[in-house]
Amino acid sequence: MTGRIIQGIGSFYTVESGGLRYVCKARGRFRKQKISPLVGDFVEFQPANSADGEGAIEEILPRSNELLRPPVANVDVIFVTVAAASPEPDLLLVDRLLVRAHRAGIEAKIIVNKVDLDNGMAEEIARQYGSAEYEVHCVSAKNGIGVEALRNAVQYKTIAFAGQSAVGKSSLLNALCPGLMLETGAVSRIERGRHTTRKAQLIPMQGGYLADTPGFSLLELDTMDPELLAGCYPEFTPYENRCRFLGCQHLNEPDCAVKDAVRQGLISRERLERYTMLHQELKEKWGKRYD
Repeated sequence: MTGRIIQGIGSFYTVESGGLRYVCKARGRFRKQKISPLVGDFVEFQPANSADGEGAIEEILPRSNELLRPPVANVDVIFVTVAAASPEPDLLLVDRLLVRAHRAGIEAKIIVNKVDLDNGMAEEIARQYGSAEYEVHCVSAKNGIGVEALRNAVQYKTIAFAGQSAVGKSSLLNALCPGLMLETGAVSRIERGRHTTRKAQLIPMQGGYLADTPGFSLLELDTMDPELLAGCYPEFTPYENRCRFLGCQHLNEPDCAVKDAVRQGLISRERLERYTMLHQELKEKWGKRYD
């Protein structure tokens, strides 16, 4: 039979097929091949022979894309989710997720939740990503601001919500899907999010799926040539052929069109500053790739 993995807990996977759900384990050869099934995978599986047994995943069908943080596959759009406050927004983490999505070939959009706590910060985040032409939804899962517009934006697609812990991803899914009642949590006294979502899962909604994924506070970029980083910033693209030097990295080079655009207010200065930090990080990792 053919189906889709909608949840994974330990070595057990829930596969949905024809409106029914089957509990399966992956064949041992996947471990030998160092392949792990992901939530969102389309698979061929053998259902259990008895009601109290488990089936077996036989094949993982080719993926259109995949992410390991968060661990999902075959996603149409990733909504990078941040809070306007509580916890304090980590925009460097947002940029890392956007770079990962770009590298995976996944369309990315941004949600700023908890606008009821700090609407000014929500507007500032929207400004910083506006020049990159990212679609930004400013919402409040608590009082319903922007939820209906967000519901219209996610239907008929497989959507993954990703971001730091306690930004309200599960609360957003509860608001989008009344009656869902996912566990939600609060922020600790030291402004660190508590992990209330411990597994990735697909939740059916309006002809598509919403993926709830575990939050995290730390995320590193995979080792990559730092010269490729600029191509992951869509706001740099219109200026890439206007710099004085071919292959300009928009760091310390003279006559850089990107830095000129920043001075003119056409590109967010904060985005360029964080780009510089990520470029330095990748440069150090790239230099140690053979160590």
